[in-house]
Amino acid sequence: MPLRTLIVDDEPVARQVLREELESLSGVEVIGEADNGPAALEQIAEHRPDLVLLDLQMPEMGGLEVARNIRRGTHLPVIVIVTAYDKYALEAFEAGAIDYLLKPVGQERLAAAVERARRVSGREAVERLAQLQEVAEPTSGPRPRKIVGKVGEEYFLLAAGEICAFQADGDLVWIVTAKRRYLATQTLKSLEQRLKDTPFRRIHRNALVNVDHVRKMSALSSQRWLITLSNGQEFIASKRQARVVRELLS
Repeated sequence: MPLRTLIVDDEPVARQVLREELESLSGVEVIGEADNGPAALEQIAEHRPDLVLLDLQMPEMGGLEVARNIRRGTHLPVIVIVTAYDKYALEAFEAGAIDYLLKPVGQERLAAAVERARRVSGREAVERLAQLQEVAEPTSGPRPRKIVGKVGEEYFLLAAGEICAFQADGDLVWIVTAKRRYLATQTLKSLEQRLKDTPFRRIHRNALVNVDHVRKMSALSSQRWLITLSNGQEFIASKRQARVVRELLS
């Protein structure tokens, strides 16, 4: 069965470019277009697409609001965000998107997103988009923190527990896991604030570490400590900062 796809963008040229790129891919059928949020919701309810390519910045109702206003109990499509802005990646994934594409979208990157959407079953799409309804509603307890990391043109949604550390390098912030590094979409200060109720602690002006991944602490002097993480990475911390880590480990 072809992947029935709806294109949502307020710019006619952008819709045309996406349509032409999609029509060059096998197994994809473009069933319609919408140039604003309310029209997108109507077409989603009426045509029940498998995939929606959704722009963020639109009049009347933006893409994130569209995702959050898909009604419970209706057909829930797979959402892929297509935008010129990379700063909304976290909100997009929290709103249920499975991918985040930056304009202008290359054909290879679009094909990869379509293939990812094809792999998502109907049940998985329902579960993923159902999460956005929970995000939009008050909850009695804290929600698990998710962090967006970038490798090349692809965005990944990471669980806080799998992250060993965040390390600033000039204007860039790297997310360090056991197997690879990702480029963060937020500043170190923003990440520290977001993760203030988690095991992450600032041990250096350029480093925020996950205490759960600390494997060894060695005194270098009376005022400095060497902290080794589970991935083998080492950080030097002051005596005061090291004491905070030790207290959490005890």
